Amino acid sequence: MIKKLFVLFGVISLFGIFSCKSEFETIRQQGSAEERLVGAKRYLDEDECFKAQTLYESVIGAYRGLPEQELIYFNYAQALYCQGSYLRSAHYFRDFAATYPNSENKEEALFMIPYSYYKMSPAYRLDQTYTAKAIDEFQLFINTNPTSERVNECNKLIDECRIKLEKKAFAEGELYYNIKNYEAATVSFKNLLKDFPESPNAEEVRYLIAKASYEWAEKSILTKQEERYQATNTYAETFLARHSDSEYTSQVKDILTNSKNKLKEIINE
Repeated sequence: MIKKLFVLFGVISLFGIFSCKSEFETIRQQGSAEERLVGAKRYLDEDECFKAQTLYESVIGAYRGLPEQELIYFNYAQALYCQGSYLRSAHYFRDFAATYPNSENKEEALFMIPYSYYKMSPAYRLDQTYTAKAIDEFQLFINTNPTSERVNECNKLIDECRIKLEKKAFAEGELYYNIKNYEAATVSFKNLLKDFPESPNAEEVRYLIAKASYEWAEKSILTKQEERYQATNTYAETFLARHSDSEYTSQVKDILTNSKNKLKEIINE
């Protein structure tokens, strides 16, 4: 008896699945343009993203040049975004804003361009092309829509993206230092401070610049050591002037002392 109940339950479940599937397929294959349009909006509202996208694609041509096309285009871009096709959604939101400059959805479309790139931004250790693209597009939105309610949100998202880029730059500098490429580490950390002058990690970065620069000078050929120890002195003195009570102060003082002594030896020789 129990076995029969399980079989019956399975049949009912499968019937429900096939019924749901057949409803979509029936609309897609046999529905009129109006029925497919209504179905697309319903699926979009229910976050059935692929179904919504499929039905919108099937009706775009039928409404070409008609008033309904504007909302179809916007909703189609939303369906792409909903499905995680962020690169395509950015393209279609941009195209929508250009095609319908007077639309009430234009501002939202313009915001969704950078937000689509933001959604493609990966973990900070990976390539940050889309993170940088999101920053540029958010800033463009702010510049072209300065009174928008979205401006504060854009600024927060820009800050979030910049933090990720800064972490990426710091990780790169650390990597160069750990593999003993001290020249690249010095350059990388200096660029970090140039790109992120207000970095909360500026103290540690300046310490690492002085440390990497000293190591670079020490391992350089004799003809290059003088100028590189001089550079180390400058980095160390800059650190001490800015961070006199730092946890790294004693270490930087040792770097400066050792660098000056090395420089004296080179000059005396």
